[in-house]
Amino acid sequence: MSDVTRALDGIMDDVRTAFVAKNEAREKALPLCREAIRFSANAIRAVHRDEFERAEELIAKAGAQLATAKQSLAQHPDIFHAGFVHDAQKEYAEASITLALIAGREFPTPASLDVELPAYLNGMGEAVGELRRHLLDTLRAGDVNRCEAWLREMDDMYSALVTVDYPDAMTGGLRRTTDNVRGILEKTRGDLTLSLQQRRLEERLQEFGRRLD
Repeated sequence: MSDVTRALDGIMDDVRTAFVAKNEAREKALPLCREAIRFSANAIRAVHRDEFERAEELIAKAGAQLATAKQSLAQHPDIFHAGFVHDAQKEYAEASITLALIAGREFPTPASLDVELPAYLNGMGEAVGELRRHLLDTLRAGDVNRCEAWLREMDDMYSALVTVDYPDAMTGGLRRTTDNVRGILEKTRGDLTLSLQQRRLEERLQEFGRRLD
């Protein structure tokens, strides 16, 4: 056996050992992240049904899954940043922020959620879309004042996101998310403005009708 052969045998043994460990960590973390996404999606649905305690329970479960996944990947940062953890953290942040906005809870921070900054920021952007959905449902019910407050919060989040002007490789594609938020904000402002105008017109017609009586 030549010196090169012996060297290659040792190198390949180390390679296989390293990849086995990485694959085991990935196989452990991947289903945890999938579960976290499922819990987060169900939490958002619960929020829209005003089932806030149920949403909190589901968000807590998602957070626990993510914490376990993060721990299992502690020695494998390349796998941690491969993409699937980011997606799960983003959904978790979205659910947490959506709950905070609609239920009046304390606004979560990246540190309180223990998520990476790109996931948090993109989750915030996605939460704007969920807030629009709830705002329109509330608008149909006639609670205009609450809708105006939510629109201000949507505007605040957009104003914060638009200041993050860094390469997409650093922010997880935040520029596209922010562009989507701007479109959602403009449509929502238009919908709310139209509804307010219709409401004022109805009030004037009612007042005119009372004067005729």
